[in-house]
Amino acid sequence: MQAVAPPLTESSSAAVGTMTPLERRASFSLASIFALRMLGLFLILPVFAIEASKYPGGTDPALIGLAMGIYGLTQAVLQFPFGLASDRLGRKRVIIFGLLVFALGSFMAACASSLTGLAIGRAIQGAGAVSAAVTALLADQTRDVVRTKSMALVGASIGLMFALSLVAAPMLVAFTGLSGLFGLTGCLALAGVAVVIWWVPAEPAEHKNQPRGRLMEVLRLPALLRLNFGVFILHAVQLAMWMAVPALLEQTGLSRDQHWWIYLPAVLASFVVMGATLFPMEKRGYLRAVFLSAVGLITLVQVGFWALSFGAPSQLGLGLMLFVFFCGFNVLEASQPSMVSKVAPAHARGAAMGVYNTLQSLGFFAGGALGGYLVKALGPQGLFAICAGAMLLWLIVAWPMQAPKLGVASPPPKAG
Repeated sequence: MQAVAPPLTESSSAAVGTMTPLERRASFSLASIFALRMLGLFLILPVFAIEASKYPGGTDPALIGLAMGIYGLTQAVLQFPFGLASDRLGRKRVIIFGLLVFALGSFMAACASSLTGLAIGRAIQGAGAVSAAVTALLADQTRDVVRTKSMALVGASIGLMFALSLVAAPMLVAFTGLSGLFGLTGCLALAGVAVVIWWVPAEPAEHKNQPRGRLMEVLRLPALLRLNFGVFILHAVQLAMWMAVPALLEQTGLSRDQHWWIYLPAVLASFVVMGATLFPMEKRGYLRAVFLSAVGLITLVQVGFWALSFGAPSQLGLGLMLFVFFCGFNVLEASQPSMVSKVAPAHARGAAMGVYNTLQSLGFFAGGALGGYLVKALGPQGLFAICAGAMLLWLIVAWPMQAPKLGVASPPPKAG
């Protein structure tokens, strides 16, 4: 990978690796947008299949699966157009528009009286594909030396929302039903609009009037292609493995509403490990080693799940596997988008993040669509074996990578 960061000088007002007040504001505000949006999504996931079966048409598992997965499909289709539009029209305008579309889909799903209506609402939710624009804006407002830390805040916010949803969703749905959860999701998206308007810093002035990125420009860079391939595999494996992991936990005697006893400690402990390894190692120039180690760890986790699925798994064994998985996953979630933003030309960051998030969404869709089929056709052993093979293939593809070089320190772009 080749670094494209601007020259960095010792005369900077910010110390190496220390965020400026503007960078902290940008990082926390944009992470909160992800958190509000992802909390709304994650609250639906643990209860959707059960609650959707109560709607007219809910006896058809294929239609339930379509209603669940169509969100990822529309996300995949629209991530790149939204990212490209953010290069041309401005990041904040596109983010606000996307959040309003997401809120509209949420309220439509809340008012749905059939499974078909739920599917339409979910599709419109997915049409609010703002991830590329948000991450591109975060890259615009942070320096290379702190960008991985900024992206890690986004990843941490997503992980915390996932853990919170596992605890809160069963309790909330008992009071509000599925329609109430969708209504809450819409309100959270509108809260995200308020954050964009009143908290997120203005877009950097030097990115306004630059030539705009094009698709072929970001598809010609081998480093970006490796990262795009990797994010597809990572999220396909992540979603596919959840088709079998809950059943393994139930074999240990844990009911569905007790699974968070395993998930929550694993997620929280993994954040501690990420903070103690990723940032210091990146600062010392070992990002490539950490990145490849994280891919290798997830590969070994899939092998571990494969071995555990042959017998009677223990809660300790599954908890250890999930802890190691989240350690690797969080490192990759923080480092990959940061690397994309550093490799892509500054004027094409929206386009590059659009392609990256398109492959991420396609990975979600592929993992959900194929995971259930693989469990049905090959059992959990077959699923985990194929997931391990996919991760090994990614490790081979990623091996030639070179981490972007960091400069010394320069002030972040000034808001315009």
